[in-house]
Amino acid sequence: MSVVQIKNLQRRLANLESEASDELTRVCGHELWQSLGFDAFDSLEDPDRRARANYYYGQLQTARELRDVLG
Repeated sequence: MSVVQIKNLQRRLANLESEASDELTRVCGHELWQSLGFDAFDSLEDPDRRARANYYYGQLQTARELRDVLG
């Protein structure tokens, strides 16, 4: 992979991470999810909101793991 490709991938991963983070804050209604993680999602009463939170948390974790691998 070229340096340019890695930089583009890192930028896209940062965008995915930002989008997931914004959505999690929107779904939870606060930023406490950043320190509480899954506990913040489990307390959501609406199953649709809980499902969206779990989806975006998975997306966030995947983007972070890939970013860490790329350095």
